[in-house]
Amino acid sequence: MNLSFFDQFTSPCLLGIPLILLSMLFPALLLPTPNNRWITNRLSTLQLWLFHLITKQLMTPLNKNGHKWALILTSLMVLLLATNLLGLLPYTFTPTTQLSMNMALAFPLWLATLLTGLRNQPSISLGHLLPEGTPTPLIPALIMIETTSLLIRPLALGVRLTANLTAGHLLIQLISTATITLLPLVPTVSILTTLILLLLTILEVAVAMIQAYVFVLLLSLYLQENI
Repeated sequence: MNLSFFDQFTSPCLLGIPLILLSMLFPALLLPTPNNRWITNRLSTLQLWLFHLITKQLMTPLNKNGHKWALILTSLMVLLLATNLLGLLPYTFTPTTQLSMNMALAFPLWLATLLTGLRNQPSISLGHLLPEGTPTPLIPALIMIETTSLLIRPLALGVRLTANLTAGHLLIQLISTATITLLPLVPTVSILTTLILLLLTILEVAVAMIQAYVFVLLLSLYLQENI
């Protein structure tokens, strides 16, 4: 029984085809078809407004040198939003509940921001490891602490996204299992748990969007430190 709770973190298959591949095709259907007009319908207007809003929010803390990363950060934001939200659909799979995928996204981008700082302003980037005015006896300890905090950043990015989504999905499954179990025994309590499940689902949608935003926002802040 306990093992079945974690079956949702394995990709379901139909005729040997992972259903996550089919579900990830749905956002592509929303993309506007090539046309000689920029905006062809209200859906295109909504999409352009959403992309503009995401790009504006991500580029606000960055200076002009960081605007070169606009395409990468916006694309990452859209990818995380799509995968997080598609994972809430029945018979689908959330790839971002896997720490391996999140680390594969976090580590290269964090390393790119770090190497950018070491190439453009090495003295300032290395100066972050030792705060100004540090007493001499504390210098070795502070350098080790700051280095550890710097190296743990990609792990924190990946674990934060994985833990939040995994906990939410497990909680939804636990409450839904309780709702089905209580339905023939105590219908009144089952109705109450159904309302709780509905509210929790709405909360999970918000968490899916917020965690995608936080992931990319922290990357943009790391980038700002190095440019």
